Amino acid sequence: VQLQASGGGLVQAGGSLRLSCAASGRTFSSLVMAWFRQAPGKEREFVSAVSWSGGTRYADSVKGRFTISRDNAKNTVYLQMNSLKPEDTAVYYCAGGGSYYGTLADFAYWGQGTQVTVSS
Repeated sequence: VQLQASGGGLVQAGGSLRLSCAASGRTFSSLVMAWFRQAPGKEREFVSAVSWSGGTRYADSVKGRFTISRDNAKNTVYLQMNSLKPEDTAVYYCAGGGSYYGTLADFAYWGQGTQVTVSS
């Protein structure tokens, strides 16, 4: 499975962005998909995950502001990010193949990352 993330950019605080992650391969619909992020000088951290059936979970820092979704017909997972804050600035990575409550090390497939910068 190959993952291609897109949709990052520069936005002012309070603004919105939608990230997309397109997957190749026929197994997408059975995969748990997730987003992680890595800010400069910090470790990569969990943001959100979606199960094959559409169940979702979020890091406390983004709960209520971010929404993860998937379109199995398009082999794509999305991350809608609203009310963005400067502390959301990071490279965002999509990942697949892990478990729903898995950590970073559980995920087998990774996209290349897309930069999100939130200015104050």
